[in-house]
Amino acid sequence: MKNLGLVLAVLCVMIFINGCSVFLAARQPDKKDLSVCDIGTSRSLVLSEFGKPLYSSKDGDYNYDIFAFVQGYSRGTRTGRALFHGVADVFTLGLWETVGTPIEIAASGTKMRIKITYDKDNRVMKVENLKAPDKEKQIQQSGNEQQKNDASVVQRGSK
Repeated sequence: MKNLGLVLAVLCVMIFINGCSVFLAARQPDKKDLSVCDIGTSRSLVLSEFGKPLYSSKDGDYNYDIFAFVQGYSRGTRTGRALFHGVADVFTLGLWETVGTPIEIAASGTKMRIKITYDKDNRVMKVENLKAPDKEKQIQQSGNEQQKNDASVVQRGSK
């Protein structure tokens, strides 16, 4: 009987200490309603969904905002993932955390950066998805520039 109590105590400690994936899943960022980016939506609705813009400016007759946020998951998705991790923790005696925690860290939403241009009535006129250049493209471009430099050096040397 003492051994059973000890086993239960160890199980409880393992579950509560190793519950990182459960908490990470439950605390993932919220899913933003991207329908506020539809043409004709008022700027006030956009601001209510995305919050304060990263940058705002005026370009001629048009205003624009740049927003940066993490597109997360719906409440149902977050709850389902947290429940799955909790059940997996119980059935594997906490070993699931070695898999579940890295999964939740990797699946922490999608970083987004968008530029929204408004017409003179402050309604969405245009939406652009701003992406940072891929590292591979940057490397390829710098390699192409280096080849051009090398070619110009060769041409100068052959004269």
